[in-house]
Parts: sequence; C-alpha cells; structure tokens
Amino acid sequence: MSRLPKNLANELAKERNREAAERTLLAWIRTCLTLISFGFGIDRIVEALRDRQPGQAIDSLHLSRTIGLAFIAVGTFAMLAAMQEHRQILQRIRQDDYTYAPGRSLGLLVAIALVVIGGVAFVGIIVKAVSP
Repeated sequence: MSRLPKNLANELAKERNREAAERTLLAWIRTCLTLISFGFGIDRIVEALRDRQPGQAIDSLHLSRTIGLAFIAVGTFAMLAAMQEHRQILQRIRQDDYTYAPGRSLGLLVAIALVVIGGVAFVGIIVKAVSP
C-alpha cells in the first residue's frame, strides 16, 4: 500500500523548487568557471609575453595580470556565494512553513564586480595610451 503525502501539490511544488535551485546552481557553476578560465587565460597570455621578451620590463602586463587575477577572484567568490545561497534555499524548501524572503541578488553583485574590473582596465589602458 503506497503512502501519499498530506498534500501532493505542495510536495510536487517543493520538488520543482528544488530542481530549479539545482539548475540555478549549475548556471552559476558555468558562469564562475568561465570567469576563472578567462582570468587564467589572461594570466597565461601575460606570462607568455614576458617569456618572449625576457630583457624588457613591460608595465602594461602588470595591469593585465592584476585584471586576470581579479577575474579569478570574482569567479571563486561568486562560486562560494552560489554554494551558500543554494544551501540556504534547500533549507528553506525543507521547512513546512516556507515563505518567500527576498534577499540580495548574487547576479547583481557579480555584475558590480565586473563593472569595477572593467573600469579599472579601461582607465589603465587610457592612462597607458596617453602617457609617453
């Protein structure tokens, strides 16, 4: 004899919410992996350029390496935040008295960090182009 839950509609809704949380976490994993890979790629290009011209000090490569490391840091911290957010969502779904609680937007925080990195890169390139 099968035992049906008290309210099948509520249980199915919880399952859909859990699956949506899983899809969201997977999307964040892809986004963070892209950020980390992009930062690593920038760093490898800078390293290759330094190896190609060993006797010359290239100042603009320092900025590029810093920007590459910033992408890696943003990707890593976004991954940690996504994991924490996922854990919290699963805990709230398990509760019987689930209520919507608006919170911070992880996407907005990552977007702000990328705007800052882009702004620093833009200013650094402009300053380097104008200076003799």
